[in-house]
Amino acid sequence: MKGFLLSLQSEFYKTRSTLAFLSAILLPLVLCILISIGFYTHADKIIQLSPKMQWFRFSGAFLGVMGSLILPILIIFQTFSVNNIEHRAEMWKSLFSLPLPKWSIYSAKYIYVVFLNALCLTLFASFIVASGHLLNVLNPELKFNQFNISGILFKLHLKLFLASLGILSIQFLFSLLWADFLKPMGIGFVLTVFGIITANLGWKYAFTIPYTHPMLALQSMMKQVLNNQKGKLEFNLLSQEIYVSLIVAALTFTIGYFVINKRSIR
Repeated sequence: MKGFLLSLQSEFYKTRSTLAFLSAILLPLVLCILISIGFYTHADKIIQLSPKMQWFRFSGAFLGVMGSLILPILIIFQTFSVNNIEHRAEMWKSLFSLPLPKWSIYSAKYIYVVFLNALCLTLFASFIVASGHLLNVLNPELKFNQFNISGILFKLHLKLFLASLGILSIQFLFSLLWADFLKPMGIGFVLTVFGIITANLGWKYAFTIPYTHPMLALQSMMKQVLNNQKGKLEFNLLSQEIYVSLIVAALTFTIGYFVINKRSIR
Protein backbone atom coordinates (compact mmCIF):
# COMPACT_ATOMS: atom_id res chain seq x y z
CA MET A 1 0.00 0.00 0.00
CA LYS A 2 2.87 2.35 0.78
CA GLY A 3 4.38 1.71 -2.66
CA PHE A 4 1.04 2.50 -4.31
CA LEU A 5 0.67 5.79 -2.41
CA LEU A 6 4.23 6.82 -3.24
CA SER A 7 3.64 6.05 -6.91
CA LEU A 8 0.35 7.96 -6.90
CA GLN A 9 2.02 10.96 -5.30
CA SER A 10 4.75 10.78 -7.92
CA GLU A 11 2.18 10.86 -10.75
CA PHE A 12 0.68 14.01 -9.29
CA TYR A 13 4.02 15.79 -9.02
CA LYS A 14 4.98 14.80 -12.56
CA THR A 15 1.75 16.03 -14.16
CA ARG A 16 0.51 18.86 -11.93
CA SER A 17 1.80 21.54 -14.33
CA THR A 18 0.96 19.69 -17.55
CA LEU A 19 -2.12 19.89 -19.76
CA ALA A 20 -3.15 16.42 -18.59
CA PHE A 21 -3.94 17.84 -15.14
CA LEU A 22 -4.88 21.38 -16.11
CA SER A 23 -7.37 20.21 -18.74
CA ALA A 24 -9.44 18.48 -16.04
CA ILE A 25 -9.92 21.90 -14.39
CA LEU A 26 -9.78 24.38 -17.25
CA LEU A 27 -12.08 22.59 -19.69
CA PRO A 28 -15.13 22.58 -17.37
CA LEU A 29 -14.41 26.16 -16.32
CA VAL A 30 -13.95 27.56 -19.84
CA LEU A 31 -16.94 25.68 -21.24
CA CYS A 32 -19.19 26.84 -18.41
CA ILE A 33 -18.09 30.47 -18.91
CA LEU A 34 -18.73 30.37 -22.66
CA ILE A 35 -22.14 28.71 -22.41
CA SER A 36 -23.15 30.96 -19.52
CA ILE A 37 -22.33 34.03 -21.60
CA GLY A 38 -24.47 32.64 -24.41
CA PHE A 39 -27.41 32.04 -22.08
CA TYR A 40 -27.03 35.45 -20.44
CA THR A 41 -27.11 37.29 -23.76
CA HIS A 42 -30.13 35.27 -24.91
CA ALA A 43 -31.95 34.98 -21.59
CA ASP A 44 -35.16 36.34 -23.12
CA LYS A 45 -35.61 33.03 -24.97
CA ILE A 46 -35.93 30.96 -21.78
CA ILE A 47 -37.39 33.42 -19.24
CA GLN A 48 -40.93 32.19 -19.91
CA LEU A 49 -40.01 28.56 -19.26
CA SER A 50 -40.56 26.82 -15.92
CA PRO A 51 -37.59 26.58 -13.51
CA LYS A 52 -37.18 22.88 -14.29
CA MET A 53 -37.14 23.49 -18.06
CA GLN A 54 -34.66 26.34 -17.68
CA TRP A 55 -32.27 23.99 -15.91
CA PHE A 56 -32.86 21.32 -18.57
CA ARG A 57 -32.03 23.77 -21.36
CA PHE A 58 -28.96 25.05 -19.55
CA SER A 59 -27.49 21.70 -18.46
CA GLY A 60 -28.48 20.07 -21.76
CA ALA A 61 -26.20 22.50 -23.59
CA PHE A 62 -23.28 20.87 -21.76
CA LEU A 63 -24.36 17.25 -21.59
CA GLY A 64 -25.20 16.66 -25.24
CA VAL A 65 -21.81 17.61 -26.63
CA MET A 66 -19.91 16.35 -23.58
CA GLY A 67 -21.38 12.84 -23.60
CA SER A 68 -20.88 12.30 -27.31
CA LEU A 69 -17.56 13.99 -28.06
CA ILE A 70 -15.80 16.08 -25.39
CA LEU A 71 -15.61 13.38 -22.69
CA PRO A 72 -14.17 10.62 -24.95
CA ILE A 73 -11.68 13.00 -26.58
CA LEU A 74 -10.59 14.36 -23.20
CA ILE A 75 -10.03 10.82 -21.90
CA ILE A 76 -7.98 9.97 -25.00
CA PHE A 77 -5.80 13.02 -24.43
CA GLN A 78 -5.33 12.51 -20.69
CA THR A 79 -4.41 8.82 -20.89
CA PHE A 80 -1.83 9.52 -23.57
CA SER A 81 -0.37 12.50 -21.70
CA VAL A 82 0.12 10.61 -18.43
CA ASN A 83 2.01 7.71 -20.03
CA ASN A 84 3.81 9.87 -22.58
CA ILE A 85 6.02 11.26 -19.82
CA GLU A 86 7.70 7.86 -19.51
CA HIS A 87 7.71 7.24 -23.26
CA ARG A 88 9.27 10.59 -24.04
CA ALA A 89 12.13 10.23 -21.55
CA GLU A 90 12.46 6.45 -22.07
CA MET A 91 11.98 5.98 -18.36
CA TRP A 92 9.99 2.73 -18.26
CA LYS A 93 13.02 0.61 -17.44
CA SER A 94 14.21 3.10 -14.82
CA LEU A 95 10.74 3.34 -13.35
CA PHE A 96 10.46 -0.40 -12.83
CA SER A 97 13.97 -0.62 -11.41
CA LEU A 98 12.78 1.31 -8.36
CA PRO A 99 12.32 -0.67 -5.11
CA LEU A 100 8.55 -0.58 -5.55
CA PRO A 101 6.17 -3.38 -6.63
CA LYS A 102 5.43 -3.24 -10.35
CA TRP A 103 1.75 -3.66 -9.62
CA SER A 104 1.81 -0.56 -7.40
CA ILE A 105 3.43 1.57 -10.08
CA TYR A 106 1.04 0.41 -12.79
CA SER A 107 -2.13 0.65 -10.71
CA ALA A 108 -1.14 4.11 -9.43
CA LYS A 109 -0.87 5.36 -13.02
CA TYR A 110 -4.28 3.93 -13.84
CA ILE A 111 -5.96 5.27 -10.69
CA TYR A 112 -4.45 8.70 -11.34
CA VAL A 113 -6.07 8.83 -14.80
CA VAL A 114 -9.36 7.70 -13.24
CA PHE A 115 -8.96 10.51 -10.68
CA LEU A 116 -8.47 13.09 -13.45
CA ASN A 117 -11.65 11.88 -15.13
CA ALA A 118 -13.60 11.99 -11.86
CA LEU A 119 -12.24 15.45 -11.06
CA CYS A 120 -13.25 16.79 -14.46
CA LEU A 121 -16.82 15.44 -14.25
CA THR A 122 -17.25 16.62 -10.66
CA LEU A 123 -16.15 20.11 -11.65
CA PHE A 124 -18.51 20.05 -14.62
CA ALA A 125 -21.48 19.33 -12.34
CA SER A 126 -20.32 21.90 -9.77
CA PHE A 127 -19.69 24.64 -12.33
CA ILE A 128 -23.04 24.03 -14.04
CA VAL A 129 -24.89 24.51 -10.74
CA ALA A 130 -22.78 27.54 -9.79
CA SER A 131 -23.18 29.10 -13.24
CA GLY A 132 -26.96 28.69 -13.15
CA HIS A 133 -27.23 30.48 -9.83
CA LEU A 134 -24.82 33.20 -10.96
CA LEU A 135 -27.00 33.80 -14.02
CA ASN A 136 -29.97 34.11 -11.69
CA VAL A 137 -28.15 36.83 -9.73
CA LEU A 138 -27.22 38.69 -12.91
CA ASN A 139 -30.73 38.35 -14.32
CA PRO A 140 -33.39 38.01 -11.57
CA GLU A 141 -36.03 37.21 -14.20
CA LEU A 142 -34.51 33.75 -14.57
CA LYS A 143 -35.82 31.05 -12.24
CA PHE A 144 -32.79 28.86 -11.57
CA ASN A 145 -33.11 29.51 -7.84
CA GLN A 146 -36.63 28.06 -7.80
CA PHE A 147 -35.59 24.49 -8.57
CA ASN A 148 -32.83 22.34 -7.08
CA ILE A 149 -31.17 20.26 -9.78
CA SER A 150 -27.97 19.45 -7.87
CA GLY A 151 -28.91 15.89 -6.87
CA ILE A 152 -29.87 14.59 -10.30
CA LEU A 153 -27.02 16.51 -11.98
CA PHE A 154 -24.32 14.92 -9.79
CA LYS A 155 -25.97 11.52 -10.19
CA LEU A 156 -25.96 11.96 -13.96
CA HIS A 157 -22.28 12.86 -13.97
CA LEU A 158 -21.59 9.80 -11.82
CA LYS A 159 -23.36 7.72 -14.48
CA LEU A 160 -21.20 9.35 -17.15
CA PHE A 161 -18.10 8.58 -15.09
CA LEU A 162 -19.01 4.89 -14.86
CA ALA A 163 -19.88 4.83 -18.57
CA SER A 164 -16.49 6.29 -19.48
CA LEU A 165 -14.36 3.74 -17.61
CA GLY A 166 -14.35 1.32 -20.54
CA ILE A 167 -13.02 4.00 -22.89
CA LEU A 168 -10.48 5.10 -20.30
CA SER A 169 -9.11 1.58 -19.82
CA ILE A 170 -8.83 0.91 -23.56
CA GLN A 171 -7.08 4.21 -24.22
CA PHE A 172 -4.81 3.64 -21.23
CA LEU A 173 -3.77 0.34 -22.81
CA PHE A 174 -3.22 2.01 -26.20
CA SER A 175 -0.99 4.63 -24.58
CA LEU A 176 1.09 1.84 -23.07
CA LEU A 177 1.47 0.05 -26.39
CA TRP A 178 2.46 3.05 -28.51
CA ALA A 179 4.73 5.95 -27.71
CA ASP A 180 3.75 8.11 -30.66
CA PHE A 181 0.82 10.52 -30.54
CA LEU A 182 -1.01 9.51 -33.71
CA LYS A 183 -1.80 5.86 -33.02
CA PRO A 184 -3.68 6.08 -29.69
CA MET A 185 -5.23 9.44 -30.58
CA GLY A 186 -6.13 8.42 -34.13
CA ILE A 187 -7.62 5.05 -33.20
CA GLY A 188 -9.46 6.58 -30.27
CA PHE A 189 -10.94 9.35 -32.43
CA VAL A 190 -12.07 6.91 -35.13
CA LEU A 191 -13.70 4.64 -32.53
CA THR A 192 -15.40 7.67 -30.95
CA VAL A 193 -16.90 8.72 -34.30
CA PHE A 194 -17.97 5.12 -34.94
CA GLY A 195 -19.55 4.99 -31.50
CA ILE A 196 -21.47 8.23 -32.11
CA ILE A 197 -22.81 6.90 -35.41
CA THR A 198 -23.93 3.53 -34.04
CA ALA A 199 -25.55 5.13 -30.99
CA ASN A 200 -27.44 7.68 -33.10
CA LEU A 201 -28.63 4.96 -35.49
CA GLY A 202 -30.04 3.02 -32.55
CA TRP A 203 -28.20 -0.22 -33.36
CA LYS A 204 -29.38 -2.79 -30.83
CA TYR A 205 -25.84 -4.04 -30.16
CA ALA A 206 -24.33 -0.58 -29.75
CA PHE A 207 -23.95 -1.23 -26.02
CA THR A 208 -21.13 -3.69 -26.83
CA ILE A 209 -18.98 -0.77 -28.08
CA PRO A 210 -17.39 1.09 -25.13
CA TYR A 211 -17.16 4.34 -27.09
CA THR A 212 -20.97 4.53 -27.25
CA HIS A 213 -21.46 4.19 -23.49
CA PRO A 214 -21.50 7.90 -22.45
CA MET A 215 -24.07 8.71 -25.13
CA LEU A 216 -26.15 5.62 -24.35
CA ALA A 217 -26.05 6.53 -20.66
CA LEU A 218 -27.51 9.96 -21.45
CA GLN A 219 -30.13 8.45 -23.75
CA SER A 220 -31.25 5.87 -21.19
CA MET A 221 -31.43 8.56 -18.51
CA MET A 222 -33.58 10.83 -20.67
CA LYS A 223 -35.85 7.95 -21.64
CA GLN A 224 -36.48 7.00 -18.02
CA VAL A 225 -37.10 10.60 -16.96
CA LEU A 226 -39.51 11.31 -19.83
CA ASN A 227 -41.39 8.02 -19.33
CA ASN A 228 -41.85 8.60 -15.60
CA GLN A 229 -45.60 9.01 -15.27
CA LYS A 230 -45.26 10.84 -11.95
CA GLY A 231 -43.00 13.46 -13.54
CA LYS A 232 -40.15 12.72 -11.13
CA LEU A 233 -36.52 13.17 -12.14
CA GLU A 234 -35.49 9.60 -11.45
CA PHE A 235 -33.34 7.14 -13.38
CA ASN A 236 -31.31 4.02 -12.69
CA LEU A 237 -27.62 4.60 -12.07
CA LEU A 238 -26.70 1.13 -13.30
CA SER A 239 -27.88 0.13 -16.76
CA GLN A 240 -26.79 -2.24 -19.52
CA GLU A 241 -24.05 -0.02 -20.91
CA ILE A 242 -22.68 0.66 -17.41
CA TYR A 243 -22.27 -3.04 -16.68
CA VAL A 244 -20.46 -3.56 -19.99
CA SER A 245 -18.25 -0.53 -19.30
CA LEU A 246 -17.20 -1.89 -15.90
CA ILE A 247 -16.49 -5.36 -17.33
CA VAL A 248 -14.39 -3.90 -20.17
CA ALA A 249 -12.53 -1.70 -17.69
CA ALA A 250 -11.66 -4.66 -15.43
CA LEU A 251 -10.51 -6.89 -18.32
CA THR A 252 -8.47 -4.18 -20.05
CA PHE A 253 -6.87 -3.09 -16.78
CA THR A 254 -5.67 -6.68 -16.23
CA ILE A 255 -4.36 -6.98 -19.79
CA GLY A 256 -2.52 -3.69 -19.42
CA TYR A 257 -0.61 -4.97 -16.41
CA PHE A 258 0.73 -7.96 -18.36
CA VAL A 259 1.71 -5.63 -21.22
CA ILE A 260 3.65 -3.25 -18.98
CA ASN A 261 5.14 -6.10 -16.95
CA LYS A 262 6.60 -7.57 -20.14
CA ARG A 263 7.96 -4.20 -21.22
CA SER A 264 9.72 -3.67 -17.90
CA ILE A 265 12.14 -6.53 -18.47
CA ARG A 266 13.28 -5.46 -21.95
